[in-house]
Amino acid sequence: MSGKNYYTIFYADDDVDDQEIFRDIVTEIDEKVYTFTRNNGDELMHLLKNPPPDPHLVFLDLNMPFKNGYDVLREVRQSEKLKHLPVVVFSTASDDESIGNARKLGATMYIVKPTSYKNLKGTLKHVLGIDWDTYRTSNNNFVYEF
Repeated sequence: MSGKNYYTIFYADDDVDDQEIFRDIVTEIDEKVYTFTRNNGDELMHLLKNPPPDPHLVFLDLNMPFKNGYDVLREVRQSEKLKHLPVVVFSTASDDESIGNARKLGATMYIVKPTSYKNLKGTLKHVLGIDWDTYRTSNNNFVYEF
């Protein structure tokens, strides 16, 4: 985030309480980070195709109505404009199949949603501190665990 006047995150999750907690924590970490939330993949794709602002980073839940996270990943990675956008899957699913499918579809990182406020804040602080311009996904850094 350093060197930028602002930083924009898009976050899609069908749980409004999760959205609110996420926004609150991000604001606590850095007031120059703007978070735009959407309730499902359809709404997120509409926002991605109709900015401004353009996002620096996308957080994506997998299990949502209408268009799920896998469908969004597929569509983002097929888009010439969006294919290099960092997408962090942020889900309660912790099974190998969900993680493997997200990786196969082009997620940049996978995070199982922390259950405590403290761990969530630590996780978001870590992710916001990553230089996404130079970050490269590997077997060692794909799944982040706080």
